[in-house]
Amino acid sequence: MEIIKTENFTKKFNGFTAVDHISFTVKKGEIFGFLGPNGAGKTTTIKMLTTLLHPTEGSAKLAGYDIINERDKVRQNLGVVFQDPALDTELTGRENLDYHARMYGLNKDTRKKRIKDVLMLVDLEEKKDVLVKNYSGGMKRRLEIARGLMHSPTVLFLDEPTLGLDAQTRRAIWKYIKKMNKEENTSIFLTTHYMDEADYLCDRVGIIDYGKILVIDSTSNLKNAVGNDVITLSSSELNKLGKKLEKEPWVKNIKQHDTFLTIGVKKGEEKIPVVFEIARSLEIKIKSIGVRKPTLDDVFLYFTGRSMRDEEPENPFKERVRIHGRR
Repeated sequence: MEIIKTENFTKKFNGFTAVDHISFTVKKGEIFGFLGPNGAGKTTTIKMLTTLLHPTEGSAKLAGYDIINERDKVRQNLGVVFQDPALDTELTGRENLDYHARMYGLNKDTRKKRIKDVLMLVDLEEKKDVLVKNYSGGMKRRLEIARGLMHSPTVLFLDEPTLGLDAQTRRAIWKYIKKMNKEENTSIFLTTHYMDEADYLCDRVGIIDYGKILVIDSTSNLKNAVGNDVITLSSSELNKLGKKLEKEPWVKNIKQHDTFLTIGVKKGEEKIPVVFEIARSLEIKIKSIGVRKPTLDDVFLYFTGRSMRDEEPENPFKERVRIHGRR
């Protein structure tokens, strides 16, 4: 079942096309990663899906409701965890959750049950009466996630959920995201600049650049598309060597970057001596060479020509906007 469906989704700003006729679906119950460099169009796409922007062309449905004609229904079925903190630090964790639930019109008995459920889900029940200003960064993120779940949304948008957290805390957040996806049956739309995060969490990922969807598939299929192994090398004449290597039948794909080549192959270790032999025949000196299994970083680099590590995170929700009274 499709929980999000877009068709020819388009947004133009004074002649500039930020999102260019994209069509994709998100399945019910899946964790979907939406990846792209800054300026690629993912921010605009998310704002349209969450009814914060009106599309120029095309259509989209969330939980079966049209984002243009049934905005209130759409908003009732979505939750958002902002990248920037949006908690009241002078309230306790429980009070933050209760306030949020009131904004969505939950009655007293429902609020009490949901507060207990979501606090247990993110392991904060013992800290519920502690002021949020005394929470650690990881605890605050877990509370933000719990708050996003208070009204039992069909789809939860997570914007950079572990940005700025240490490795151990990030792993803990991943565990809670997996847990809520399974126990709450919540579909999750995730943006992240951490490729290991997308690889660990996501059932499928979509990569967008220059307003167009480049590819959507499972992480395993995408990595296999790059190659069973990836050879990375730098040399004195990259262009000349690259043109020679791309004609070799054992090269699955090859990409030239500013200072290095990436080559997708099978049995990479066996191909390294062959690469050296080809370089010697061209009188080209190889400065460095290595082989490894492909990662989502390789996938991102392959499809966009840029490394996600070179990108600074952007914030789709930096502007303070109201959704059902919530800022």
